[in-house]
Amino acid sequence: MEGRSEMGMMGESFDTSNLLGRIRDDDYESRSESDNFDGGSADEQDFGDDQPQRKKKKYHRHTPQQIQDLEAFFKECPHPDEKQRTDLSKRLGLENKQVKFWFQNRRTQMKTQLERHENMVLKQENDKLRAENGVMKEALANPICNNCGGPAIPGQISLEEHQTRIENARLKDELNRICTLANKFLGRSLSSMASPMSMPPTNSGLDLAIGRNGIGGSSNFGMPVPIGFDLGDGALGSSPAMASMAARAPLGMTGNEIHLERSMLIDIAINAMDELVKMARQDNPLWIKSSDGRNEVLNCDEYARMFPTLVGTKPAGYLIEATRATGVVLASSLGLVETFMDVDRWQEMFSSMVASACTLDVISGGTNGTRNGALQLMLAELQLLSPLVPTRQMSLLRFCKHHAEGVWVVVDVSIDILRNASNSHPSMSCRRLPSGCVIQDMPNGLSKITWVEHSQYDESVIHQLCRPLVSSGIGFGAQRWIASLLRQCECLAILMTPPGPSDDPTVLSQSNRRSVLKLAQRMNEYFCSGICGSSARKWEVVHIGNLADDMKIMTRKIVDDPNEAPGYVLSASTCVWLPVPRQRVFDFLRNEQLRGEWDMLSKGGPMKEMLHVPKGQDHGNCVSILQYGNNEGNVLYLQESWTDATGSMVVYSPINMQSLNMMMMNTGDSSFVSLRPSGFAILPDGHSNNSDNNDGGGGSCLLTVGLQMLQNDNPSAKFTLESVQTVNSLLSCTIQKVKEALGVS
Repeated sequence: MEGRSEMGMMGESFDTSNLLGRIRDDDYESRSESDNFDGGSADEQDFGDDQPQRKKKKYHRHTPQQIQDLEAFFKECPHPDEKQRTDLSKRLGLENKQVKFWFQNRRTQMKTQLERHENMVLKQENDKLRAENGVMKEALANPICNNCGGPAIPGQISLEEHQTRIENARLKDELNRICTLANKFLGRSLSSMASPMSMPPTNSGLDLAIGRNGIGGSSNFGMPVPIGFDLGDGALGSSPAMASMAARAPLGMTGNEIHLERSMLIDIAINAMDELVKMARQDNPLWIKSSDGRNEVLNCDEYARMFPTLVGTKPAGYLIEATRATGVVLASSLGLVETFMDVDRWQEMFSSMVASACTLDVISGGTNGTRNGALQLMLAELQLLSPLVPTRQMSLLRFCKHHAEGVWVVVDVSIDILRNASNSHPSMSCRRLPSGCVIQDMPNGLSKITWVEHSQYDESVIHQLCRPLVSSGIGFGAQRWIASLLRQCECLAILMTPPGPSDDPTVLSQSNRRSVLKLAQRMNEYFCSGICGSSARKWEVVHIGNLADDMKIMTRKIVDDPNEAPGYVLSASTCVWLPVPRQRVFDFLRNEQLRGEWDMLSKGGPMKEMLHVPKGQDHGNCVSILQYGNNEGNVLYLQESWTDATGSMVVYSPINMQSLNMMMMNTGDSSFVSLRPSGFAILPDGHSNNSDNNDGGGGSCLLTVGLQMLQNDNPSAKFTLESVQTVNSLLSCTIQKVKEALGVS
């Protein structure tokens, strides 16, 4: 029965009532030949050795209607008397003994279910106590000075005093939990003398498996090859700002406070996991249909009633952003889990969304050689491809759990509320409430993903033009995560398929495809960084008095970067609204035959495609090597284009033909190829009547235009206003030519 209950949790709904109903029906089927028979109970079939065995009676199955009536009566009266049993037997066409034994078996089943539930709760508490015990043993084995964070000097602090401090902190933590429970269940506030931080209750419907040997370290896993673009570039490393934060103790704390804080993080992870699983269930009161009937909206009143606050009270002026989406991807649950828990692969998988990420601390690496129970603290910077929307920088607690057979859950939750005010990042204007995905294995190597994204953000930092896009949930919502995952998994499937024999000169070998994709990956990272100004690159914003508020100009000095030539780079970007469907704009910009209609450097002529690397079933999802039609000069263009349900992008960069040939012959090494990317990001404008209209008939979109140019090959060169005027003129002319070509006045 226990195995059947776990398999029941693989269903789409994750509904406890459905699960219990399924267990109950299966139980009736299994007992149909033992208790539903004519005239007797199982006890009457047990005879002594000295008694002749009677002839077994014929078994009968209760009809669904009989079971339904018996269940309804059981809810009202679990212990019917003789008269009630007689009435039931006459009404249902059963014998009195059949009714009697049915109620006996039903009461036994109910008792078994209650005992199983109590065992689950006790197991959860036992696991939690075991994890806390491991933390305490670690603290006792390695005393730490509270002042400096280093090893305690013998004689400086006695073992008794050290143990007393730990016990005192544990009692304070317990008092906080009691106060929280009183607030929740008694409806009135109880405060402790020390005014401790409010902690969420620890009762969770999920087991916690925290490995004791995983604290403060990582482990090697004998797992399948993780999903991700492992192209060996190394250009997607963490930013220097994040690296410096990773060198500090978690949450800026030192000494024994680290061990106590880890216990609090475990509590938060358990509650966040429980909340995410409930929000991912289908057909629950947490989600209601929007007015247009096409989207789901979070029922905030029901949410506040069901869940305690894990990240503190919503700041004044912050808006709630909550979305849910599902999709089916060509990947296994284990491969996806490995990708999500490896911060570098996670960043590469969602390269258009995750500007930079790093792991601050690994609280648990998992158990039994798997990611079950893995818990880590990380920094992440999320981006939207528009200079008018600042990046979302946040510190996250990421927890992974094997929820049932073939079902994994990965949850994120912001823990900025626990960070000291002096350590808070000044630009953290968003908090991520429990968000993440439920991954369920399906046949043929597929996985069903249910993604929930729930955040609170400060709208005042977003430009008016982009506020509808963000508030609609398209900008940072669940649909965008799913769309990006679908697109990247499709690309990986194509990349791992060897190309067949072809006479087409634009078709590359598998090794050369990887080389070109690696180069395009670096080009995209540079382009996105120049648009959003993320900490992945050290950009400095240029403030000029007469600069329009929808334009961003930044500068960057390149020194000692193995992947870039030294110099002084200028980046400029802007965002405009176009009354043209997104798909039409994308098809126009990626068409090399129409390049001369908007490219200021193409001399008005078309380009031809020399090499082609597909990245999806859609012909527009590809990486190409382009050349001017007149074949003049030694300059080629590397171009990547992609589109999905939430956005499109066309990025290009001039490259040297000799550098390309060297890359092809030099086992894929592209570090010496210089890139200065420019391009376009085409996003929905966020209005419900046209945000997903890509068929060319009506609609509108937001067009982001960005370009980078090398102002001087000397990093110590001075910034000049002439450079700003040049890039401003290039942007303005490009936008004007695009509008004219699309028939926009």
